[in-house]
Amino acid sequence: MGRLVVDVRTQVEETDSKPKSSDGEAQWHQMSMQLVSCPELKESVGLFQMPEHNAFGQAFRAYDAKDGERQACVEDLYRANHTHQTYDFGQAMRQKHLQFNKAVMSIWDCCELLNECVDDSDPDLEEPQIQHLLQTAEAIRLDYPDDTWFHLVGLIHDLGKVLLHPLFGEEPQYAVVGDTFPVGCAFDPAIVHTELFKDNPDTHNPQFSTKLGIYQEKCGLDNVVMSWGHDEYMYQVMKHNNTTLPPQALFVIRYHSFYALHQAGAYKHLLSETDHENLQWLEKFNKFDLYSKSKVRVDTDEVYPYYQSLIDKYFPKVLRW
Repeated sequence: MGRLVVDVRTQVEETDSKPKSSDGEAQWHQMSMQLVSCPELKESVGLFQMPEHNAFGQAFRAYDAKDGERQACVEDLYRANHTHQTYDFGQAMRQKHLQFNKAVMSIWDCCELLNECVDDSDPDLEEPQIQHLLQTAEAIRLDYPDDTWFHLVGLIHDLGKVLLHPLFGEEPQYAVVGDTFPVGCAFDPAIVHTELFKDNPDTHNPQFSTKLGIYQEKCGLDNVVMSWGHDEYMYQVMKHNNTTLPPQALFVIRYHSFYALHQAGAYKHLLSETDHENLQWLEKFNKFDLYSKSKVRVDTDEVYPYYQSLIDKYFPKVLRW
């Protein structure tokens, strides 16, 4: 479904900055409203329920489970990530990837391209990436039928992982996936596999090894340099292509892998008042991103019209990546 278009010479088509509506969106929104307003439907279908175990029968994000099927792979990924993700590395990757000259393609083409990428940092997932995107989005639709922008965030939150694809330079896993964290200050113990930072040069740099490092109390996350990865890349792609999604959507995309913050409460001393307001949406999103992973696949053909209508509403037809 959809044709991949990769041509750095193609001009991104201009679009009206105002949100666009469509019959597809209205139809799917009406179905969602019927689901949550009708007691019979609600009882038979049910709102999103968090499972107790992942697809491998273990607890979610069980990074210390020694018998996990993917634990060795995940630990190797984090060893490389925590060794190489320094302040200088993040700055170099921004310079490299924020030229937006790699490809011109639509959001849906990028969703399909992501199926060729494997995330070595995830101990919970073995399904194609597009299934994770759709499972997340569909779970959000159950609980938040009115927040259509939130549905789209579920679909696109991981699209930055295309940096793993040869068309985008085939970056190493440690430069694209895994939990994100601030660089330029001390690594908090709440970060997964924090013991693996011992070989990171910034750990031994006096400028970066204190709680605040180069930052100030309540400086705001906009002023904090995060470790480089798919979150930051997709956020920058959205800004560069003038998405009309609301600010909280961009916040969720940018920090959804910042588990030390939204799951453990670390680094809150860096947050501004606006960050605290947006954090509630990030905490809501985490439930769906993490616990919707399942072997039960979403029918892509069935839901495509709805999500394409949201893409048309909030994005230009094609984007520069």
